[in-house]
Amino acid sequence: MSASIVQVESFCRDCGAVIQSQAEICPKCGVRQKSIPLAGGRTRTSAAIFALFLGWLGMHKFYLGQPGLGVLYLLFCWTFVPSIVSFIEAIVYLSMTDESFNAKYNQMM
Repeated sequence: MSASIVQVESFCRDCGAVIQSQAEICPKCGVRQKSIPLAGGRTRTSAAIFALFLGWLGMHKFYLGQPGLGVLYLLFCWTFVPSIVSFIEAIVYLSMTDESFNAKYNQMM
C-alpha cells in the first residue's frame, strides 16, 4: 500500500480562486497568500511582555510605534488605569495571530 498525500484546497484571499492551501502565491492573480515575517520587525510576544511588565508606563505603545498613546499612559500612570488596560492589551496581543499582528503593527512605512 502506498501512502497518498491529501491536498487541502482553499480560496485566494484576493480573487477567490480555488488554490492549494499551502500555496504562497495565487496562480490566477499572483497575489501572495501568506505574509512574510519582516526581519527586525516587532513581535507580538515582545509587545505582550512590555505590556505586562512596563505597560503602566506605556512602554508597549512606544515599542509599537504609537508614541502619542505612550505619553498618555505616562501622564495617567498614577491612576492605575493604564495598568489595567495594558494587562488586557497583553492578553489581546497574545491571542492575535502573527498575520493580524504584522498587518496592524509591522506595516511598511
